[in-house]
Amino acid sequence: MSQKTVTVSVRRLVEFILRSGDIDTVSGTFGEMDAMQQGGLMHRKLQKEAGPSYRAEVSLKHTTEMDETLAITVEGRADGVITETEMAADESGELELKEVVTIDEIKGTYRNLRYITEPVPAHLAQAKCYAFFYAEKEDLEEIQVQMTYVHLKTGKVQRFREKMTRNELEVWYTELIDRFAVWVRHQIAWIKKRNLSIGAGSFPFEYRESQKKLVSGVYQTILRHRRLFVEAPTGTGKTISAIYPAVQAMGNGLSETIFYLTARTIARTVAEDTFGLLQDKGLAMKVITLTAKEKICVLDKVQCSPEYCPRAKGHYDRINEALYDLVTQEDRMTRECILAYAGKHQVCPFEFQLDAALFADAVIGDYNYVFDPNVALKRFFSDRSGDYLFLIDEAHNLVDRAREMYSAVMSMTELTHARHAVEDKAVDRRLVTYMDRSILAMSALRESSDQSCQLMGNIGSLIVYLTKLSEQLEETLKEGVTAPLREVLMEFYFDIRRFICAFDRSDDRYLIYALRSEDSFEIKIFCVDPSKDLGERLAKGCGAVFFSATLLPVQYYKEMLSDTAASDYDLYVDSPFAEENRLLVAATDVSSRYTRRGRKEYERMAAYIRDIIRGKHGNYMVFFPSYQLMKDVFEVFTEMELMKAGHGLQLVVQESEMSEDARQKFLDAFQADAADAVIGFCVMGGIFSEGIDLKEDRLIGVIIIGTGLPQVGEERELLSRYFNEKSGRGFEYAYLYPGMNKVLQAAGRVIRTEKDRGVIALLDERFNYSQYRKLFPREWYNCSKTSLNTIVQQVEDFWTDKA
Repeated sequence: MSQKTVTVSVRRLVEFILRSGDIDTVSGTFGEMDAMQQGGLMHRKLQKEAGPSYRAEVSLKHTTEMDETLAITVEGRADGVITETEMAADESGELELKEVVTIDEIKGTYRNLRYITEPVPAHLAQAKCYAFFYAEKEDLEEIQVQMTYVHLKTGKVQRFREKMTRNELEVWYTELIDRFAVWVRHQIAWIKKRNLSIGAGSFPFEYRESQKKLVSGVYQTILRHRRLFVEAPTGTGKTISAIYPAVQAMGNGLSETIFYLTARTIARTVAEDTFGLLQDKGLAMKVITLTAKEKICVLDKVQCSPEYCPRAKGHYDRINEALYDLVTQEDRMTRECILAYAGKHQVCPFEFQLDAALFADAVIGDYNYVFDPNVALKRFFSDRSGDYLFLIDEAHNLVDRAREMYSAVMSMTELTHARHAVEDKAVDRRLVTYMDRSILAMSALRESSDQSCQLMGNIGSLIVYLTKLSEQLEETLKEGVTAPLREVLMEFYFDIRRFICAFDRSDDRYLIYALRSEDSFEIKIFCVDPSKDLGERLAKGCGAVFFSATLLPVQYYKEMLSDTAASDYDLYVDSPFAEENRLLVAATDVSSRYTRRGRKEYERMAAYIRDIIRGKHGNYMVFFPSYQLMKDVFEVFTEMELMKAGHGLQLVVQESEMSEDARQKFLDAFQADAADAVIGFCVMGGIFSEGIDLKEDRLIGVIIIGTGLPQVGEERELLSRYFNEKSGRGFEYAYLYPGMNKVLQAAGRVIRTEKDRGVIALLDERFNYSQYRKLFPREWYNCSKTSLNTIVQQVEDFWTDKA
């Protein structure tokens, strides 16, 4: 039997096995991440000043032969190895010069050094690992360990030093590595079982040609460590055709973790069901679904502090036992499963699921767990890359989501609210001073702007004071602030750090602008082109597949979502459904343009709805570009004789804010063979225009009013001007492509399976313009023109098979 060698970093080993204590939101915030970055600069400064006896960044590693089947190598770099000489007595009492070696571990912090009275155990453990490795390598009987804490604002240093023997270090390290080996052995056995099951599995359905093409494309992309953009119409089986080759690639050693990323809960459920289908057919795979903190927290209000949450108290003392229980017993780690085990072991379910993800083969979750710099999974992405495969569902949604992730806003209202919150409170005077200076810097920017929306030049003075304010806020929070001021300052701190981090990332792909009104003023750092930021995240993995039913034009999405667009693959999958199952028409005599809106045009739109639904009794959805237009047309439609006669119609209307129960009640109205036909009035780009699955007779027609173009606004106009200057395609990038995507998504609600038949009516004359037709998917080649004079006959012919 061959021996397997597993390699792990000193830091990961220590932080996993030896963690203990409470969850404390402050100690795990952006400030600590920033401390790591700023600490690197301070490390180099201290190392440079240490003199010739100090060797910096010394690579060390040690391999432990556990048995004939397993060896564990632990490696890392010691911040410093100090070699000095001192006078000491030998065995006979004679004085002699003796070489003394000290391992130095440097940690940067914003904490006041007077509160650090002893080394943090995990920090000291890192130093002890390096000390043991060095003593073994150089055959030293004794070695010193030094912890150096440096304050990142003042540069002040506090050190702790102690002498240890190689023997006591060896005893300590052996116990540490034995504890880690339990986890390693479990993972090795599991991966062997998983890969055997993958090799024995097969595609769970009879292949369609479109699925063969997609499965092959995904696998080849993974094999070549590339990125693939897939346009696959609704009903082609995108989810299984992406997951299956990804699983096969994992079995062949091409990836270690699959991240299935999406924007909507329903898509996460589909992914769960797909993995579940494969598991039911014999696949051994651990799959976890990540849930947002607000949805999985057991408290009424999220408060991640031991003073508020009993599970936060001592969480890290219990977490590894809880983890081992979960990962050795469960393969499908759903929200309900996580909550059950978290309750059993009294740990925080949110942090618990993030740790459990490290032991999962597939992680299902929102885009932000990989792409958002503020909440991405540090356990995977903070200090290393890996053989991670990213499957990005509903990829058309990622453009705007990414812009949101990498943008940030700071408002005068927020600054003054925080300032008022500390009025007459016992807080450090420096905190108040930096708040006042930040407000003054913001006021100066307001005075320099004379438009409602204005691009800004230099905001450096604001950033300087906000940086000082954030550092002081962290120190204040760590020293202890009571509620409710703590919650106010904590939220304020997060917003400042997000704003500063966005500024640090900003370059020519960002716009910094001010929005001013009589009673408000804010500065926004706006990520216009997120491709570089997303690319940095994608580079943490070994490949990515972007797929959607509406990814046209594909070059636009490649440019917006990837920094390697020129070399990325793209794939168009033809629809598997017969074209005669669909009537697709575009009206020539109606428009949703603002200049055309009025009672006469609303009556025309309502007449189209009436004439289309008369063609066959059943359920229809009507999509509008805005709530206001929906309201106007709805009022006209309900005044028609059709409604007054009560011809078995039930109208349901989407509301701007709908609870989960309200959404489900809306969808439940669409039942096949119901006595009343259901007409749903909805908004394009909303909760019912994508992700819902009303198969066969539950929905037989979609009427789309308008081209879906986003409403003209200051930010959209900034986008348009930016891309006009860059490529001459400002209107397309800011309005046309996002609008047509909404149209295509809404149209995709009709034909979901081979048995579906239905009508798709595009009610806007612009759908007949070449600029719009170029964005139609291939299967829309036979879109015919219609008018109020012809629509009745076209619909009748379709349903009576005369077309």
